[in-house]
Amino acid sequence: MTRTLIAALATTALTALPALAVEKAAVLENYADIAAAGYGDSLTAARALNRAVDALIAEPSAEALQAAKTAWLAARVPYQQTEVFRFGNAIVDDWEGKVNAWPLDEGLIDYVDAAYGGASDENEYAVLNVIANPTFTLSGQEVDATDITPELLETTLHEADAVESNVATGYHAIEFLLWGQDLNGTDHGAGNRPWTDFATGEDCTNGNCDRRGAFLKAATDLLISDLDWMAAQWAEGGDARAAVTGDETAGIRAILTGMGSLSYGEQAGERMKLGVLLNDPEEEHDCFSDNTHNSHYYDGLGMRNVYHGEYVRIDGSLVSGPSVSDLVAEADAATDAELSANLDATMARLGRIKSTAEAGLSYDQMLARGNAEGEALIMGAVDALVAQTRSIERAVAVLKVDAVDFEGSDSLDNPDAVFQ
Repeated sequence: MTRTLIAALATTALTALPALAVEKAAVLENYADIAAAGYGDSLTAARALNRAVDALIAEPSAEALQAAKTAWLAARVPYQQTEVFRFGNAIVDDWEGKVNAWPLDEGLIDYVDAAYGGASDENEYAVLNVIANPTFTLSGQEVDATDITPELLETTLHEADAVESNVATGYHAIEFLLWGQDLNGTDHGAGNRPWTDFATGEDCTNGNCDRRGAFLKAATDLLISDLDWMAAQWAEGGDARAAVTGDETAGIRAILTGMGSLSYGEQAGERMKLGVLLNDPEEEHDCFSDNTHNSHYYDGLGMRNVYHGEYVRIDGSLVSGPSVSDLVAEADAATDAELSANLDATMARLGRIKSTAEAGLSYDQMLARGNAEGEALIMGAVDALVAQTRSIERAVAVLKVDAVDFEGSDSLDNPDAVFQ
């Protein structure tokens, strides 16, 4: 037999072989790589925010405050894409409330408008105003807050008295300190904190400018510390990576649980439909900055990233590899095509909200009672997220993954309960 014939037969034999099955282990490693990159980018962006905060405190000005706001907005972009790692990964769930808890009773932190009200049965410390009070009583204990430190925020103030709205750490505490309250209701406009709230001497407005700067700095330092810790959990040798790669079934379950829970109960329900039902701008995720349209968009992008196994880093580089989409396509091509199409449809709907907000109709205006256009925009995205979730459920079935439970929401499952 000639060498040519042997080579031809060998080539025929190779091409006749079925495509190699996607390795679950490779899918999980890529998932962990995307998480590590996302939290790493969040850390990088938080460090840039911290530099802007340092500049604001050192030399307060309108320009320095705007630069800090711009840095905060940029920091939200990578972080929101990591929210898909919640719900399925216990290590993320146990940690997440420190960095992204909302809504918050901002009167715990600083001055608020008189219309905000006062202490209530639900929260005795709703107007504690730590910035104005270097000493106070909390849960029956005298607290010396002369020095506002990350430790004070984390161990004493955050969720004080076991009240979830006592938020003293994370992105939204920082957001409030930079923007102040949004007093515009469902009219256009974000918070309008004056730069002089951080000024020194006679230029200081609303008192305690040095303590306000100290709180802002402590919260930003703590955010960096928290993100640094989480990025390490997904790096080589980290506990989060080990948890998802050490058990293939549990790892795939974590991915699908995170996608389905964020898609349905968290985003479609608590973050979007609830606000429509209540016509309440306080239900905006980024309510002080009017950045909610971006938060929703990048949450959606995070889900698509994970399904397709790719993430574009803030430096423009691409992290990619074997994906859940590959696994689903191998099991049932129609289900993969359906879920991919629904993810794209969700991004188109979220993109419409984003572009409309950027053109001047802010998200809180969309929530106004009687704003049919705004309600249609939001509910179009809600419906797309629900349809997307049904496709995720079908993906769970074709992959034969058991014990997958998605977070629910009264606003979707029992709307009447919202008003009780």
